[in-house]
Amino acid sequence: MNVSPFGLRMSWLGLLCCVVLTLLVATPSTVPAASIYVTTLLGANEVPPTGSPAIGSATVTLNGNTLTVDETFSGLTGGPAAAAHIHCCGPVGVNEIVAVPFTGFPAATSGSYSNSFDLTLDATYTAAFETAHGGTAASAEAALIAALNTGQTYANIHDAVFPGGEIRGQLQRVPGPPTAALLLLGWTTLIAVARRRANQLR
Repeated sequence: MNVSPFGLRMSWLGLLCCVVLTLLVATPSTVPAASIYVTTLLGANEVPPTGSPAIGSATVTLNGNTLTVDETFSGLTGGPAAAAHIHCCGPVGVNEIVAVPFTGFPAATSGSYSNSFDLTLDATYTAAFETAHGGTAASAEAALIAALNTGQTYANIHDAVFPGGEIRGQLQRVPGPPTAALLLLGWTTLIAVARRRANQLR
């Protein structure tokens, strides 16, 4: 059965449309709402370093106006945890004020913690942080999110021997999937293939 060059060309264009349509259906139309930030808490990250062998990890998830904190820690040598916070806003190696206290943090040398915070509430922030960043919950939220996205916040666990913090870690954003970039790459590649096939049939 003979197929005309026009027919082959149309077949390739039809295939191109089907693949692009599949990509559009299978790919979310918007960037995922949640942003994730992670860190490892160590005594070596404190300023000055504490020499503590304790270790911890924290995952902070921002979804709209809700900030969810999941943290584990073990081996504190300075006594049970007295407090834990997110501090803001500055680069690695700089001590900053408390932004968000972790209410209900376990008074233990090892443990885990999970809590969610409404960033639209004044009660989420310390008075000092809110005052230093515009005086409202909205301005404090904007400052905190900007700092999270630029690596200028850190999680810290304090105890009796180390009131300034026994272990801490700078929160770093986890890159999201480059959905739009992948879709654009697929689109341009398929167009290039279709054009090459069409040119070969001329």
